[in-house]
Amino acid sequence: MARIAGVDLPDNKRVEIGLTYIFGIGRSVSNKIIDEASVDKNTKVKDLNEDELGKIRKIIQSLIVEGDLRRQLNMDIKRLSDLGCYRGLRHRRQLPCRGQRTKTNARTRKGPRKISVGRKKK
Repeated sequence: MARIAGVDLPDNKRVEIGLTYIFGIGRSVSNKIIDEASVDKNTKVKDLNEDELGKIRKIIQSLIVEGDLRRQLNMDIKRLSDLGCYRGLRHRRQLPCRGQRTKTNARTRKGPRKISVGRKKK
C-alpha cells in the first residue's frame, strides 16, 4: 500500500485516480503530477516502484495538500468572519454565501425543516 502525504492510496486503482484521494489534488493536478514524474497514467498504484513513488512524493511536497490546506481554508473563513463582511456573516449563520436562493432550497446548508407547532383551539 502506497502512502503519500499521510494518505494510503488504494492499490487496485490507477495512479491517476489514486492520487485524487489526497485532499487538494483533483484529476487535472493529478495528471500534471504524473506527467512531471514521467509515470504512465494507466499503471496501478500497487505496480509503482519505489523510484516512481519517490518522484511523486517529491512533487507533492511542493504543493499545499491535506492538513495544511484544510488549515488554510479554515483560516480564510475565520478571517472573513472576523472582518464582518457579507460572506463572513453568511458563514457564521451557516447559510449559502455564493448567492443561491434560500427561500425554497438550501436544505443541505440549513438542515431539516423546522416544524412550527400550532396552538390548540378551545
